[in-house]
Parts: sequence; structure tokens; C-alpha cells
Amino acid sequence: MASINPGRMTHQHEGELVVFHIGMTINRWWRPDAWLPVFGEMGPMLRELSMDPDSGLLGFTMLFGARGPYLVQYWSSLQKLYAYASAPAQAHRPAWTRFNKRARKAAGAVGIWHETYLVDRAESIFVATPPMGLPKATAIVPVGSRHDRAAARAADGRTTARPTVEPAQ
Repeated sequence: MASINPGRMTHQHEGELVVFHIGMTINRWWRPDAWLPVFGEMGPMLRELSMDPDSGLLGFTMLFGARGPYLVQYWSSLQKLYAYASAPAQAHRPAWTRFNKRARKAAGAVGIWHETYLVDRAESIFVATPPMGLPKATAIVPVGSRHDRAAARAADGRTTARPTVEPAQ
């Protein structure tokens, strides 16, 4: 089990940041033959991306909603996300082809959705939690005294917390 970070933590990140939500909706629970294979496709993609440090995937969190599972993914660039989605030699394209074939056989039994956000600014705070979300995907740093409020963290823009450097004596 991951250790709990004491105190108030936030994330630190420079450069482009993309937040990508992707999920499936199980519309007919009595049709596991239609939705279970779709559910099984995500694991190989996540393993493939996680094993390639140049893939652009910074991290992810799997969640379960009332209609099915979904992922929140953090990417280093929109270009890398799109490159992965369209690469014929990687796991996504064949999985997408299989989904479309299955969807025609059991129309409406399972759905797929995604949302892509190019993040201009991000603010975060995590108090007494294990590493998760943006800090786990980027870098986790303590909340400094000048970043005590959400508005101050958000005002810094791309980097929500800058390490303080003590002047040399």
C-alpha cells in the first residue's frame, strides 16, 4: 500500500499538459459478451504505454462510475496522445477496430467515450493522501506558505508551486 504524504502537497509541472478522460458505458449489463471484451482491452494499452517512457503518458487513475469504468490520464502532449491513438503497430488501433466490429453485432450494448483537455493552468491540493492524481503523474511538492490558498496556486500558472531557494549566506 502506498504511504501517506503528511501535510499539504501540490503538483509541479512545466510544459504542456493534457488531461484525457476515456471510458465505457455498459448499457446492457445482461450482455457481458458485448462489454467484457471491451473492458479487457484497456489493460494491454496501459501496460504498453507505461513501459514506454517516451509514449507521453505521465500517469493515470481508473475510476468506476454507475455506467462503467473510466480512466483519467495525464499526457505530456496532445501530439503524443494522437500519435498513440493512430499508430497501427500499437494496441489502440486494433482494439478500436475490434470494438467497432463488436458494436455492430450488439448495437447499443456498450459505448465508448472520451474527452480531451489541453490544460493551460492547474491547481491541486492533497492533504494526508497517498500519491495520486496530478502530483503522482507529474511531481509532488509541499505547499509553500505563499501558495496556501487555491487562488495563489492557480495564479502561478504552469507551475503551481515553485521550490523556494534560500539565499546564500
